[in-house]
Amino acid sequence: MNLQHVNVKLLVENGANGADIDLQPLIPIFNNWIKDHVFEELLLDVADYRHIPDGPGVMIIGHQADYSVDNTDNRLGVRYNRKTPLDGTNDQRLRQAARAALLACQRLESEPALQGRLRFNGRDVELFFNDRLLVPNTDATREAIRPELKTFFDRLFRRVDYSISHAADPRRLFGVTVRAAQPVPVTTLLANLDS
Repeated sequence: MNLQHVNVKLLVENGANGADIDLQPLIPIFNNWIKDHVFEELLLDVADYRHIPDGPGVMIIGHQADYSVDNTDNRLGVRYNRKTPLDGTNDQRLRQAARAALLACQRLESEPALQGRLRFNGRDVELFFNDRLLVPNTDATREAIRPELKTFFDRLFRRVDYSISHAADPRRLFGVTVRAAQPVPVTTLLANLDS
């Protein structure tokens, strides 16, 4: 199965949602990211969706990918949405998306304007595929990609137990929610991906 259009969302700590944290400071921060070319992708514009409850929050719209501080399902986190196909193996595409999301988390955690208000719990990860044709939300898909997801999450959480759950509603994108038994720092997760 060709896994493309990978989305990774890393949740903030303490179960905070968009109502708990003022996302307005993200707008100038994200505009600076565009201006300073801080990521590999071509980033184009900032979109403010804070007015939508349980919605996409504040987004950087890019050509190859979007970044956002997203509050979908009332779960606040940093989301990386790969929009264009990538060459390589499924594992390489999963690692690329996770690395991009983790680097955004790392930048936000160290952003002086946020004064430490956005911290990531290092244990809750949502992974989904924004392509219903390539990756339909079926039991057959889950069984087909289970070994690749296990290999990927074994690498990401190295020596930390985790559980994976899957929403079976065929109207939703195929995705998994992963919860590690303990928090893992963003820097450690990044190092795990590269080892």
